Amino acid sequence: MKHRKTVKRVLEYIRPYGFKIIEMLILAVITVAFTLYTPILIGRGVDYIVGPGEVWSEKLFKILLQLGVVILGTAVSQWLMNLLTNQVTYRVVQDIRSRAFSHLQEVPVSYMDASQPGDILSRIVADVSQFSDGLLMGFTQLFTGVVTILGTIGFMLSISVKISLLVIVLTPVSLFVASFIAGRTFRMFKEQSEKRAEMTSLVEEIVGNQKLVQAFHYEERAEERFGKVNEELRVCGIKALFFSSITNPSTRFVNGLVYTGVGIMGAFTVLSGRMTVGQLTSFLNYANQYTKPFNEISGVVAELENALACANRIFEFIDTPAEKPDGKDAVTMEHAEGEVKLTNLSFSYQPEVSLLQDINIHVKPGQRIAIVGPTGCGKTTIINLLMRFYDPQKGQIAVDGMPALKITRDSLRKNFGMVLQDTWLKAGTIRENIAYGKPDASLEEVMEAAKKAHAHSFIRRMPKGYDTVISEGGGNISQGQKQLLCIARVMLMRPSVLILDEATSSIDTRTEVKVQKAFEELMEGRTSFIVAHRLSTIQEADLILVMKDGNIIEQGRHRELLEKKGFYAHLYESQFAVS
Repeated sequence: MKHRKTVKRVLEYIRPYGFKIIEMLILAVITVAFTLYTPILIGRGVDYIVGPGEVWSEKLFKILLQLGVVILGTAVSQWLMNLLTNQVTYRVVQDIRSRAFSHLQEVPVSYMDASQPGDILSRIVADVSQFSDGLLMGFTQLFTGVVTILGTIGFMLSISVKISLLVIVLTPVSLFVASFIAGRTFRMFKEQSEKRAEMTSLVEEIVGNQKLVQAFHYEERAEERFGKVNEELRVCGIKALFFSSITNPSTRFVNGLVYTGVGIMGAFTVLSGRMTVGQLTSFLNYANQYTKPFNEISGVVAELENALACANRIFEFIDTPAEKPDGKDAVTMEHAEGEVKLTNLSFSYQPEVSLLQDINIHVKPGQRIAIVGPTGCGKTTIINLLMRFYDPQKGQIAVDGMPALKITRDSLRKNFGMVLQDTWLKAGTIRENIAYGKPDASLEEVMEAAKKAHAHSFIRRMPKGYDTVISEGGGNISQGQKQLLCIARVMLMRPSVLILDEATSSIDTRTEVKVQKAFEELMEGRTSFIVAHRLSTIQEADLILVMKDGNIIEQGRHRELLEKKGFYAHLYESQFAVS
């Protein structure tokens, strides 16, 4: 069985609800017992009607009364069973989705950089939902189906052994047909899930960048890409649906032949006097009930195959190696002084493409270090290494004389504050966004941080001030306002080390002057790394590192580098050249 491992994993998630599963089995037995007792009552009733002589009205009334009680009991037990089934199914699904989301926080940044966000989103949301539907249907049909099959075999044997053997012998034909078709649906449903994830990624890309799509007249190409993926999804969906749809009719055809054989053989048995008409009626009912679970199970096989295909994709994600845990000897850094040292540091995202090569930097507490250079020279990569989003292949980073690998990631990152060029805000109030890293901050603290970031004035003009709700990504405020909120978020944390990656790139010149003053106050006494393209913002830096092709080719203060008339001087002149 190609998805045996997946089934085993699903059972591991079901195991904690074993007691409820037992209750479901008991209710399934009760439901089936009531259901299987019905044909006996019907058979007796038929014999009371077609028996020689007369219709036994009194006994027939008792039969009808018993039928009413049995039907009511069946309805109640089935309702309770379905209630438990829903509880177990949705709790299992909740556990799997929670585990998947929890693992999302554990995977390394390198995995996120190499994966499509839409694919991960599809696995956690769409695939789990598909799995839920299949599991719910599987529980409902399998429990009652298996008990019904076993129960009907017992009742049929009690009526006629020969006819029962005919039914049992022909049963494998139905199972063979169902398994033959089901074996080909798993691969198709897996392909369908993958195409659905591809479509989710594409739609997320287009929707999230709609302004760029329209600005660069990308609409037609976007439609072409969507049409191609949509067509591929349609084709694999039709194939999967076709094979899944012929499972039920095929097994019904085989079961119809079984029912016909039982009817013919039973008729001759009645004529020979070895069975009453009522018994034959009961037997035909049992034969129908015996084959019905096979019809239902075969009908749900496609849904189960789809569910297992989705579960397989979910478990593939959950099995993705998590970020290497902190070492057992890793210590918690409460408050860093701000000394940072990079020794013989080398790193590359891809082994065949070298990036940083033998980087050596020694930053004393409180120093302001500016990193400049052309795109792709490794500026942001140094920031990624400082934050331990990646670990170097060679050399080491030390903070306050302690190797970064010996410090827990959480405590290291709490000592670093970042303001990036790309802003990110969550859906929520302005206050919640500023207090993102310090949710227990008071309103006064939040307001103080906003004032220092020069965000207080525009926040005050918002409809509900600090309680104004902004959309995910801050779509209902300007880019500059988003940047100010991100700056206020860091100012609230007041970390030991600051990382400013083009932090004022989206702010107008007048506001930038104010924010630079705020940064001056924030950077006072704190080690600061400033990644800049606009060289006017770093002239007061204690040390400027000029990078090119992964190497530090120049370093010094602003005036020193200009006097050297090297690469930095060329960059500076290109920005401030007078025409």
